[in-house]
Amino acid sequence: MKVIDHIKNAKDTLISFEILPPLKGRGIEALYDHLDPLMEYQPAFINVTYHRSEHIFKKKPDGSFKQVIVRKRPGTESICAAIMNKYNVDTVPHLICGGFSINETEDALINLDYLGIDNVLVLRGDAAKNETAFIPQPDGHKYASELLKQVVDLNNGVYLEEDLKNTRKTDFCIGVAGYPEKHFESPNMELDLAYLKQKVDNGAAYIVTQMFFDNAKYYAFVNACRSAGIQVPIVPGLKPVYTQKQLNVLPKTFHIDLPADLSKEMMKCRTNEDVEKVGTEWLLMQSKDLKKNGVPVLHYYTLGRPEIIANVVKEL
Repeated sequence: MKVIDHIKNAKDTLISFEILPPLKGRGIEALYDHLDPLMEYQPAFINVTYHRSEHIFKKKPDGSFKQVIVRKRPGTESICAAIMNKYNVDTVPHLICGGFSINETEDALINLDYLGIDNVLVLRGDAAKNETAFIPQPDGHKYASELLKQVVDLNNGVYLEEDLKNTRKTDFCIGVAGYPEKHFESPNMELDLAYLKQKVDNGAAYIVTQMFFDNAKYYAFVNACRSAGIQVPIVPGLKPVYTQKQLNVLPKTFHIDLPADLSKEMMKCRTNEDVEKVGTEWLLMQSKDLKKNGVPVLHYYTLGRPEIIANVVKEL
């Protein structure tokens, strides 16, 4: 079932989770061990994120270096298929621009369609680790809006090979990302919202937000979207804090603010176990407030700490 249909048919706030595929070399059991504690809470869908390949340099016998492309995690198609097969739950693979040509993207979409996966989350993705700014793959997409158009084209039966006859139309439900605290590359929120509205007008069915720790910023973002003419569901993305290191890492990496009350409590903690308790309580408080205010879905970024999410959802 499509994400948008889950939302339309729901009588109450839904639950969804986002997971990261296991590192190459680890078995599928690592994925199941991550998901097993969460599945009793009957998520409507599970997002499967994707990190682009990395370019590393290996020294050759003659002392020179060669560049090698390394993919540290398996592709989303196989992971989504494994999750659907074991748990009978809908999956949402992430599609990114970085590291893929338009032909590779079409092949991935065809594979997803063959597997019966009818949801995708369209993202530009981050810059490669050795790059200071995002650089698209040769013959790849530079913007998420371009990637979205390719998915919409396939939904209309338009493939890259223009001479194909009697093509099958895919039927993907397309989600896009939203930023309550503004995308860090956008000069202002007004322009950020204009680009987001363009994606919705061009076929995006719903929005999932970047993580935030102050619900007021989510509500303000929703109001700004509605004022801009964006009427699709806006799903809040939530993540727990569990180490003191995150006081610096989260703002730097994701360009978000931590509320003063949360940061003060984290700074009082002597151990990461204490931080985890603070983070769990804060996430529960956020979740209860959002649920009370009727958000369509509580979408939890479980990356690395599914037990924290399980404890929060259990309390809900």
